[in-house]
Amino acid sequence: MIDQVPFLVLRILSVLASVWLAVLGIRRLQAGSARGIGWLFGSLFGFAFTVLSYFAAKTPRERFAPFRLRDEIVGFSALGTGVVFLLAVLAALLPVILDVLERRGFSSYVGARHVRATKSGFLTVISVLSMAGVAVSSCALCSVTSIMGGFGADLKRKILGNNAHIVVDVTRPGGFGDWEDKLDGIRLAVAPKGGAATPVVAGDAMGSSASNTAGALVRGIDTNTIAQVIDLKQNIEVGNFDWLDDPEKLADLPPDTIIGRGPGGEPYFKGPDLRASVDLDPAVKAALRKDVKVLPGVIIGKELAKSLHVLVGDEITLLSPMGELGPMGVMPRTRRFRVAAIFYSGMYEYDATHAYIKLDVAQSFFSMGDNISQIDVRVPDPERVAEVTPLVQAAAAKFDMGEGKEPLRVRDWVEMNKNLFSALKLEKIATFIILSIAIAVASFCIVCTLLLMVTEKGKEIAILKALGASDGAIMRIFMLEGVIIGGIGTVFGVGTAFAACSGLARFGVRLDPEVYYIDRLPVNVNGSDYAMVAVAALIICTIATLYPARAASRLSPVDGLRYE
Repeated sequence: MIDQVPFLVLRILSVLASVWLAVLGIRRLQAGSARGIGWLFGSLFGFAFTVLSYFAAKTPRERFAPFRLRDEIVGFSALGTGVVFLLAVLAALLPVILDVLERRGFSSYVGARHVRATKSGFLTVISVLSMAGVAVSSCALCSVTSIMGGFGADLKRKILGNNAHIVVDVTRPGGFGDWEDKLDGIRLAVAPKGGAATPVVAGDAMGSSASNTAGALVRGIDTNTIAQVIDLKQNIEVGNFDWLDDPEKLADLPPDTIIGRGPGGEPYFKGPDLRASVDLDPAVKAALRKDVKVLPGVIIGKELAKSLHVLVGDEITLLSPMGELGPMGVMPRTRRFRVAAIFYSGMYEYDATHAYIKLDVAQSFFSMGDNISQIDVRVPDPERVAEVTPLVQAAAAKFDMGEGKEPLRVRDWVEMNKNLFSALKLEKIATFIILSIAIAVASFCIVCTLLLMVTEKGKEIAILKALGASDGAIMRIFMLEGVIIGGIGTVFGVGTAFAACSGLARFGVRLDPEVYYIDRLPVNVNGSDYAMVAVAALIICTIATLYPARAASRLSPVDGLRYE
């Protein structure tokens, strides 16, 4: 993402570049060149981008921000003017770069002059088409890589935000006891790395309301330390996390309390309580208040709340498969809860299944006594979790689990999500290879351009060789010409993709969260990916020049001048 400080620097640079284009355009017009009009238009696009980006930066990007057509038009206008302005700047820098190449030596001088030549209209058109082909292919590859990387990064962020980075548990049901000492030992092991740990009780249950039922994964949490391990507190959409510790407040919520949100983000308020009506007899009010029981709180996902048709303050019943033995067999344990909050994690699988209750309530509900299911650990840098996992394993190996009992198992997020992220990586590599073929196809135009150039410039090649130019010098001339054509296309393509994807990452493309479950298109601009695309395109274009350049170097001066 482009934050505010670099964006301010970008606007300053765009103003300076716009002034430079304006001065360049005025000088060209004074010299009688019509190309100055293009530079002036580029300057206007630069000033327009500066103004539009200023207003677009002030557009609210919160999840529940209302859709306003004006904001979307401003954002896309800033994106479009920015891309056109960048193309104008690159086009203005092209003659400067060619001038530098012409001063470097004989081969680079002739190669740059060939690229600049406009006398042969047909070859000029094919050269422009070759540049455009490489540019479009490079732009497509960079854009697809950024969007796929955005989805992958968004998925990884949500997985790491809603799950522990390291899990310490046992494979047998029932969990493990004496967890306080084990928790302290693991905290002591990860403290030097800035990690945190919390106890968790996990189990399956069936949730039911007055109108529907749904399966749920119930997790008992320590409300004092859970925020250090997962992003549950930050993901609360409606309700209050603190009501999990203070369920008495759920029985008497104020009328202006937001208890839910509609499809468009519109808030639902609790409204006036009939028990507080002044028209009711005080004895009736007291009787109504006695009927409201204080129930333990539960935090459920947005989709689970939608399935159960409940809002904050409503009652739900959880049924545990770990029940008690009765006359009719094992009877599921049931307990009523009151919804304390509804969270939105951004992942449908979590929002549709997860429910959080207090640790002691979960131990009682699942008949686990003083045992817990697992210890969740979070590290500051998930990408370096491999450095912390051995420390946790060493700490877990010190604990005596008792005779005949298996030791604690330690797994990190890389191991637990190996298949998912391996599939994403393979998909990204396959996409890169497939779209690289498009660059190879575009390089065929460079081959045709150089072959036609060799045919047309046969006399000039013969004269140069007659004057003493070696075969290697002629080969370098045409190779450099092909590299320049490919380089121009690569720079324009990668630059266009960088500007477009950076704008999309900053201004965003709104999506319907009811359909895609994300409110904006995720885009990840990774400099290493763009550099890889640029290097791959240049290598492909360089390889494409070998055959035409060799054909030019093998041309005999006699054959070139025979019919002159």
